[in-house]
Amino acid sequence: MSSDRLDGTTSLVTGAGRGIGQAVTQALAARGARIAAADLDAQRAGDVAAALAGTGHRGYPLDVRDSAAVEAVVSRVEDELGPISLLVSVAGVLHTGPAVELTDEQWTETFAVNVHGVFHCLRSVGRRMAGRGAGCIVTVSSNAATIPRMHMSAYAASKAASAQFTRCLGLELAQHGIRCNVVSPGSTDTAMLHSMHADGEAAQASIDGAPAEYRVGIPLRKLARPADVADAVAFLASDRAGHITMQNLVVDGGAAL
Repeated sequence: MSSDRLDGTTSLVTGAGRGIGQAVTQALAARGARIAAADLDAQRAGDVAAALAGTGHRGYPLDVRDSAAVEAVVSRVEDELGPISLLVSVAGVLHTGPAVELTDEQWTETFAVNVHGVFHCLRSVGRRMAGRGAGCIVTVSSNAATIPRMHMSAYAASKAASAQFTRCLGLELAQHGIRCNVVSPGSTDTAMLHSMHADGEAAQASIDGAPAEYRVGIPLRKLARPADVADAVAFLASDRAGHITMQNLVVDGGAAL
């Protein structure tokens, strides 16, 4: 029978310091994986790793925008924890505002993290997995990658790019037995979501939607929890998803209807 256990495997998670990334580390550790928790905030990366169930987890400071830094951290992880069996790319940033008012800096940073960062990590780990003939990659994108959203043009465009790159990589690496999938959350109870709304209004605003902005609400009438997204990642990482690749699993309570 297929299993959702990941015993003895090494998983690298970027953006692990909080929110969805932290929830992913918890879900994978609970299934027996050794976790390399990578985050721009070195202290948070270490704290997250130290709090995980089980042993052998480590935190790593990482700026995914820096190709050389990514290569160095991937090498360290493989030297210290073993070959990476699973990469989960979560690190991301959000800048909002009318498209014609976005600054060069906002656009550049969004793509530097959400696209270039994904490219750097997937390329570095993917080439190692190809040489071993095994592995799994999951990129956390967004339902905004396929639905136009007002005041989220840079974010939506970057997430669309990262999702399509992941699927193209999956096509190329399939011959090596490597699966590459995407998980696309909708509104999730994280600091990123709350930063988009006035205090205390994020949940209800997301659930109700905004007709004036052509944004439907959430049919299930609730926000996703980070753990909901993490469980989807854990499923795709497991043997239960052993014949699933190049797919986009949307976790948004039906908001992308």
